Amino acid sequence: MQTYPKKRIDIMVESPLMKRVLTLLDQHGVTGYTVLPALAGRGVDGSWHRDGLVGRVGAVVQIFCILDEARVDAVLEPLFNLVSRQIGIVTISDVQVIRKDHF
Repeated sequence: MQTYPKKRIDIMVESPLMKRVLTLLDQHGVTGYTVLPALAGRGVDGSWHRDGLVGRVGAVVQIFCILDEARVDAVLEPLFNLVSRQIGIVTISDVQVIRKDHF
């Protein structure tokens, strides 16, 4: 089966920042993304769990999108400017898709 190379951007941020990230993706023509709740994890500051949190502050979400490599830099620069001042992680991976026109 024919596959096509694309880039996947994964963004982990505290939930109050989610709407700003989604607005940024919309403004830069990202045609699709998915948001998932992060339930637990471990980082530089130790382990954390979503259990026991009151409200959205401290809760973390993962936002991921897939796009053409030529568009990555245009999205990453403003995304870095937004996330660098907050708690968050951004990663970029190579992926293969079977429907190249969707991204």
